[in-house]
Amino acid sequence: MDRSPRIVPEDLGGDPENRPPQILGTVARHPHLLEPMLKFSTALASGVLPRRASEILALRAAWNCRSDFEWGHHTRYGLDAGLSQEEIDRLAGGAPEEGWNAEDAILVRAADELHAGQDLSDETWNGLAENFDEPQLVEIPFVVGQYTMLSMVAKSTGVPVDDALPRFPDRRSSAP
Repeated sequence: MDRSPRIVPEDLGGDPENRPPQILGTVARHPHLLEPMLKFSTALASGVLPRRASEILALRAAWNCRSDFEWGHHTRYGLDAGLSQEEIDRLAGGAPEEGWNAEDAILVRAADELHAGQDLSDETWNGLAENFDEPQLVEIPFVVGQYTMLSMVAKSTGVPVDDALPRFPDRRSSAP
């Protein structure tokens, strides 16, 4: 959804290709939240999950929330983490198992279940536990929750999506 910002982000300056995400300019309008949010975001970005796994979760959360803002940023991050463009496009809809190996499929399923019911089924938990250790299992819902929260902030406050960022693939009618 393209609309005018409801809260105009602070100008963070810099080249549009390399400046900080505009959501930081919006959160900067509430200085008390900015520093703790940045610390938490940094902790997740350097967490114990492999970067590829974290980006699968972030992109599926962005898709589930229909967040163009998060999708655009995490498409770039996902490519940097080793996801192919085809894999990224596949995260936009479709069944969790389609085209994925077992480890990736269980991550997609986890993101979908956390989005739909804020919980994981025993089957999904057991599948995750076969592939991830306890700290990673704790991190998984934090990653999905973080990008769900950022999607809400971006959409509700009208954070602009940089023109240079990718948009959703043409699969908007596919429901997760």
